[in-house]
Amino acid sequence: MEIGVSLQTPDSVRRLQRALYVKAKQEPEFRFYLLYDKVCRDDMLSHAYKLSRAARGAAGVDGVRFEDIDVAGVEPWLAALGKELREQTYRPAPVRRVMIPKPGGGERPLGIPTIRDRVVQSAVKLVLEPIFEADFEDSAYGYRPRRSAQDAVRAVHVALCEGYTDVVDADLSKYFDTIPHHELLQCVARRVVDRHVLHLVKMWLKVPVEERDEQGRRRMSGGKRSTRGTPQGGVISPLLANIYMHRFLRAWRQRDKGREYRARLITYADDFVIVSRGQAAAALAWTRGVMGRIGLTLNDAKTSIRNARTESFDFLGYAFGPDHYRKDGHWYLAAKPSKKSVQRVKAGVRAVLRPGNHARWPEVAADLNRRLRGWATYFGYGTRALAYRAVDHYVADAVQHFLRRRHKVPTRGTRRFGAQQVHGALGVLRLESRVVRSAV
Repeated sequence: MEIGVSLQTPDSVRRLQRALYVKAKQEPEFRFYLLYDKVCRDDMLSHAYKLSRAARGAAGVDGVRFEDIDVAGVEPWLAALGKELREQTYRPAPVRRVMIPKPGGGERPLGIPTIRDRVVQSAVKLVLEPIFEADFEDSAYGYRPRRSAQDAVRAVHVALCEGYTDVVDADLSKYFDTIPHHELLQCVARRVVDRHVLHLVKMWLKVPVEERDEQGRRRMSGGKRSTRGTPQGGVISPLLANIYMHRFLRAWRQRDKGREYRARLITYADDFVIVSRGQAAAALAWTRGVMGRIGLTLNDAKTSIRNARTESFDFLGYAFGPDHYRKDGHWYLAAKPSKKSVQRVKAGVRAVLRPGNHARWPEVAADLNRRLRGWATYFGYGTRALAYRAVDHYVADAVQHFLRRRHKVPTRGTRRFGAQQVHGALGVLRLESRVVRSAV
């Protein structure tokens, strides 16, 4: 049931997950009280280590890398970790905070646990995830097995085309940083009463955060006195975020707000939209009230009501709204890569073709193709031909400029490094060809 990493789950782990899911699905009020021993199992920790290894990631505050563990021996390392857990002497290390540039500007904090803590979090996630998966709403798509952002995009587009065109385009203020610990632990305890598992979760929520300034000086924050937030970057954080967001989604369903507002709610972690038939204002007012009662805040500057028949809105990198067929001018509701998403892939192309990149051309082309292929795979739904064409033109011009500068060509280089050569002999992926293939 793990997400984002393709790794075969051992049969023993899979059987346990299936049993937990079936029990939770059949008995919605059942509370699980014997789970900690499952976390400590050798097969669980071994699989958790493999998942963490496959996901890679940087070292935490202790500086230990996967290569260091491999040299020392994985089996004795796992045996020592399992002994700590069974003897209940395990304590998490501080989280190393780094700042990651945000696509729209600014930075967001990322917390990097040690490998040791990532493995334990992975083991706990393997045990808890199937229990809460039995409860999660169908409208929730983020960080879940066999669900994707593209599924959420498709659900929004289908609803728009079915007439749900009055839209609440919502944005939560710093969701991961503001989740209240006490209420979150209560949400976990609705299903899990094993005090040792709850203690692990509480320790991870209260773990100190280490930051280093430009001079390498250490500053600690968070810790036992912190009351809010789950560090982005922790393996367990996406599951905890989904568990807390479930409060809102459950209230929507239990109070039959979909029928009352003639609306559908589609969420991806903390990103969500409400699409309705003329009831967007009422749905937004109710949502704002519920969020306030559970300790969360809507970002008013980024939350708005839109009429998708006359104006566009962005969700998960896609732009939804009115468009026209180029051949006959016929109006339709489109889902396509947003302008920001096109700008981001162009920025990625510029990063590869920077003047200081002295790698051999086959390596440069391979790096470029990885970025382009990943972007096109994500934006493989809806109306995309124009966006693909714009990216292709930009890539051809950027490659031409890069190679003309590298080879000191005095002319513009259009004959030697033209678009036909770039997407031919030079081996750069042409995105428009993917549209043609998918249409055949």
